[in-house]
Amino acid sequence: MKQRTLGTQGLVVSAQGLGCMGMSDFYGQRDEAEAIATIHRALELGVTLLDTSDMYGPFTNEELVGRAIKGKRKDVVVATKFGIVRTEDPNYRGICGRPDYVRSACDASLKRLDVDHIDLYYQHRVDPEVPIEETVGAMGDLVTAGKVRFLGLSEAGPLTIRRAHTEHPVSVLQGEYSLWSRDPEDEVLPTLRDLGIGLVAYSPLGRGFLTGQITRFEDFDADDYRRLSPRFQGENFDKNLHLVEQIKDIAARKGCTPGQLALAWVMAQGNDIVPIPGTKRRKYLEENVAAAAVTISAAEMAEIDRALPKGAAAGERYPAAMMAIINR
Repeated sequence: MKQRTLGTQGLVVSAQGLGCMGMSDFYGQRDEAEAIATIHRALELGVTLLDTSDMYGPFTNEELVGRAIKGKRKDVVVATKFGIVRTEDPNYRGICGRPDYVRSACDASLKRLDVDHIDLYYQHRVDPEVPIEETVGAMGDLVTAGKVRFLGLSEAGPLTIRRAHTEHPVSVLQGEYSLWSRDPEDEVLPTLRDLGIGLVAYSPLGRGFLTGQITRFEDFDADDYRRLSPRFQGENFDKNLHLVEQIKDIAARKGCTPGQLALAWVMAQGNDIVPIPGTKRRKYLEENVAAAAVTISAAEMAEIDRALPKGAAAGERYPAAMMAIINR
């Protein structure tokens, strides 16, 4: 797989990464053996960027990734996050960016991952109660200490990104970006490009919707997060299903899957963008990786844009409580 450079500090990763969240949380049934086999297959196929967070599980996803990369550390760019606080209450979500928390969270992640450094360390959500300079300053201290190589933010707005980057160079912003979540194009992407910061695109397959394989709300497991997502509910579900049907038609004519078309579209938006589709099965991983070979002509780009223009998706991308903690 080809490589892409994110930021100007020297971070080089595969042109497509692997989101590991669903292996431990949010998307129904889990199979650790298959998850680890999927990570191993990803590395065989040239995927180097593995994305996790301390809050996935919570905590167990980092441990899973740590077990999977044992003996393979030199082949992996490990990215993890801090800042969303979870407790024994499965519904609780707190936000913390205090410097002391940054330090303790990093040490805990290093232990769970069983590594001596984290390649890319993100603030998962911006803490509105703590100046971003204080949080990023503490993150910078981790770089100085050799515990972290590169810094990232997740779901941060343009002003926050600029303030953070002034405090310490930021290599990456992680944000939701896909055919049905194109908000970054308005202000975030121009800001990143002005500062020389890369974008890691999470949910590039619209949480699976853009694969064309989701056709009924009832098919989700009882504990599947998507049951709570506005885009998967009621009339929104039906409207979004209609959008995906159009993408399926274009993909069929190209001889690829809808998911591959969606991933190829994200990858075509710039060499400073790396999607991290999440999967917990080798079958879908291999399909996703094959998207790197799909090229989209200018005419096809225009057709896709007509079929699924910016803002076409029905419903917010998160429930109201989760949208409220996104820095804008």
